[in-house]
Formats: sequence, C-alpha cells, structure tokens
Amino acid sequence: MKVIIRFAAYRVEAKLYDTPTGRAIYHALPFQRNVNRWGDEIYFEIPVQTPLEANAKAEVSVGELGYWPNMPAFCIFFGPTPVSSGSTPVAASPVNVFGKLLKVELDELRGIHDDENVILERPD
Repeated sequence: MKVIIRFAAYRVEAKLYDTPTGRAIYHALPFQRNVNRWGDEIYFEIPVQTPLEANAKAEVSVGELGYWPNMPAFCIFFGPTPVSSGSTPVAASPVNVFGKLLKVELDELRGIHDDENVILERPD
C-alpha cells in the first residue's frame, strides 16, 4: 500500500505495511491536517483509532512512520527528537511503526513548519 504525503512545496511517497494500523490508516484516506514539529519529527492528528500493537516501540529509524495513540497522530521521523540521546529518533512514548518514506530528503523535511498543511491521499 502506498500513500502520497503532500505539503505546500514538497511531496513524498511512503509505503504502508500490511499491519492493522497500516490498513486502518490506508482505509481512512484521504485526509488533510495541519502539522506540528517536535525536533526532527513531523506529526499531526488523524481520524484513526487503533490500539498499540505488540511490537510498538519508542526508538525508531529515520524515515519510519509511526502511529501515536495518545493524540492519535501520524508521525514522520527523520532525525533526533527532544528525548533522543543521539542521532536516532525517539518518540515521546511507544508508537506502532506502520510504514516508511520511500525517500528521505532531510532538507525538505526540515523545511516543514508548525501549522503547515499536509494532505494524505492514495496515488492515482
């Protein structure tokens, strides 16, 4: 399953895994939100409710997508967050890793600001 993540001046594709969270998010598409930044993490509220999966974790890899049930939020990890002790992204609390960016362009991702609009949709 693929998804298009579209910001005002940047567009990136992502692969969603065939997991309960990945399928729930894919079936909820399309949606549009405003984003928040937390270090090198972009996150935004989404209209999906799903429990933490058995393999949920806080330490993730650059380019991974996580579902944070506390908001609930769609998270894009591309570098250290305020709770990271090094260069590895760390979520505020465990997330379901449900996908990954097909291409990680750090300059583009770091150029996304709080309250910027994002649209998530299936490819044509």
